[in-house]
Amino acid sequence: MGKSVSRKKGAAAFAPVDDESARGRLLSAATRLFCKDGINATGIDAIIDEAGTAKTTLYKLFGSKTNLVHAVLESEGKQWREWFIGAIEAGGGDPQTKLMRIFPTLKAWFAEDRFYGCPFINAVAEHDKDQKQFRNIALRHKKVVLVHIERLAAEMGAAQPALFAHQLALLIDGAIVAAMVSRDPAVADTAALAAGALLGRPPERKQKRTRSAGQLVAV
Repeated sequence: MGKSVSRKKGAAAFAPVDDESARGRLLSAATRLFCKDGINATGIDAIIDEAGTAKTTLYKLFGSKTNLVHAVLESEGKQWREWFIGAIEAGGGDPQTKLMRIFPTLKAWFAEDRFYGCPFINAVAEHDKDQKQFRNIALRHKKVVLVHIERLAAEMGAAQPALFAHQLALLIDGAIVAAMVSRDPAVADTAALAAGALLGRPPERKQKRTRSAGQLVAV
């Protein structure tokens, strides 16, 4: 997720700045705070304090907190998709090989200190379920990922590529939520076993791992 940069407090922090520079700092600060603390729990003052900008700058650039949330989700979604698709395509290989890279890629993400789950799932979960604004942004994000997986499934020769893509997407979403709740990156391994069954690969033999009763494998 977004990384913040510590900044000096005081009048110097609020000196006139280039709009693009200020926009980047505000997006970075809002991304980190929204993902870590939640959208509703994060106030405008916390964002401008971390970004080192004036409140008037935030409203000049984004107009409202809601618009800032939209900008964060759009920016995070674009960066995540580029990273995710790039990672499964890296190294080439056949479509099946690329699809099997999904869960090792997610496992690396889950192990990051600043893994706070999916910002789209979190945003929809935090808000009134009758509101369409965040759900629509989330669905646009998911569609791009689904289209890419569906294309690989078609190239692999799946009988129903769209259905196959949705099955993998459910495993992806489930692994993300389970990793967020459990703080255990190994949930990606469990999801990979299920994905292997879909892809027709036999499960790999691995050393048995001892797990305490309080640890979650999935949710």
